[in-house]
Amino acid sequence: MTQWLTLSRAAHLLGISRVALQKRIRDEELPSFDGMVDAEVLQRAWPQLDLDDSGSFEKTRAIREDAFAKRLRERVLPSQEALAQRLFAQGQELAELQRTLTRYHRLIEDLRLRLESLPPALAGELGRLLDEGLAEAISVPPPADDLRALDAMLRVMSAHVTVKPSGREFFVEGSETLLKAALRAGLAPNYGCGNGNCGLCKARVVAGEARAVAPSDYRFSEAEKAQNHVLMCSCTAHSSDLVIEVLEAGLPEDIPEQRIVTKLRAVDVLTEDILRLHLQTPRSNRLRFLAGQRVTLGLTAGVANTSDLHAELPVASCPCDDRNLIFHVRRPASADFQDGGSGDFAAGLFAGRIQPGAEVSVWGPWGRFVLERESTRPLVFVAVDTGFAPINSLIEHAIAVDAAESITLYWAASRLGGQYLPNQCRAWAAALDEFHYRPLDLAALDAALAADAGVTDAEVYLAGPAGELDAVALGLRQRGLPAAQLHVEAL
Repeated sequence: MTQWLTLSRAAHLLGISRVALQKRIRDEELPSFDGMVDAEVLQRAWPQLDLDDSGSFEKTRAIREDAFAKRLRERVLPSQEALAQRLFAQGQELAELQRTLTRYHRLIEDLRLRLESLPPALAGELGRLLDEGLAEAISVPPPADDLRALDAMLRVMSAHVTVKPSGREFFVEGSETLLKAALRAGLAPNYGCGNGNCGLCKARVVAGEARAVAPSDYRFSEAEKAQNHVLMCSCTAHSSDLVIEVLEAGLPEDIPEQRIVTKLRAVDVLTEDILRLHLQTPRSNRLRFLAGQRVTLGLTAGVANTSDLHAELPVASCPCDDRNLIFHVRRPASADFQDGGSGDFAAGLFAGRIQPGAEVSVWGPWGRFVLERESTRPLVFVAVDTGFAPINSLIEHAIAVDAAESITLYWAASRLGGQYLPNQCRAWAAALDEFHYRPLDLAALDAALAADAGVTDAEVYLAGPAGELDAVALGLRQRGLPAAQLHVEAL
């Protein structure tokens, strides 16, 4: 019997990206039907698949070997009730298969009886064909079906969630909340407090079952209860397959303006000219933003001689971690802070006047330097110096949502040490087959882009100091890159 898998689940099983599967289908290397693929066809297409090296198999093996470890019970395994329900559902599927086999057996016995009423020669020939066919089916060992076995195991351990009307999909690991799993997968659902009070993360359960795993003070109306609404921040997937209806933010105007007071957790020195700023939001008030957007930072009262310091900076971290906000701050030149503004904020950091523990207000988000949601083109990111900050956010988000078949990063530096996080970029390139990292001097950037034959067919995201971007953008347009595929963020 054919077992059809969604592309997301097939990619999850194989440990590859969803877009890699889509490319194989578009190139007619892998057949599909209505957005689904056959598990047996997948097994033939990846005969070299070693499940012992599969991340999914490693996880399930760890669960099997350490089934009673407290940490795994709490963080990796679903609740005992959810496990029981998912196993019961698989038992029902097995029982249905057994009933189907019983019906086939009765059909064959009925055929044997009917053969007796036929002429002896014809009955003998048909009986012989039936016996040979049954003997072959019984005697030939079935092919290895590791994907089906792994899929059955993962259906117990990881719930598969489909979001309507967008059709996006994600997986819920253990007993994590729907909101946490959705954010980790790069989705942008509507939410507010994140702790069950405001009700902004309401979702309607269309199919399957969700159960509460965290307390909530929000009270649903009778109509909402009748329509099977739940809070994503308080509930997890109880069944192995869940379909929910929820609105997602796809455009900057879908994200409301917010004001949050955060805590400065750390200031790390990346180079003598670059600091990494780590802010943490309250648990009850997270920052919603799209990857690539900016916010305004300001010092709140209580920090001596700094209450008027502010800066508008791009968020360098991924929206999937909405509590921990990362920024890359460049040492200002003297001209940058003579008239106040962001230079003063940066100068305060480099002078040590803004210390961990300080309260920093965050206001925003701003900007339209975000991924084109509907585009399936390859992604080319061009960062000049600290233009890597918004590019970093975009790349982390693109990886989380499988946004493109390939990602290329050009990081051009105007001075020595300009690529201040080289190990992170090399780690992306090592971990992802279709990620290409090109560090280079700013003087060589135009020639490198000119030599890239595929750049005019890509979505190109260019970020860096305003004075350095005009010539690069002009060169890309002159070489035929359509204006709609060029996205520029001048810092």
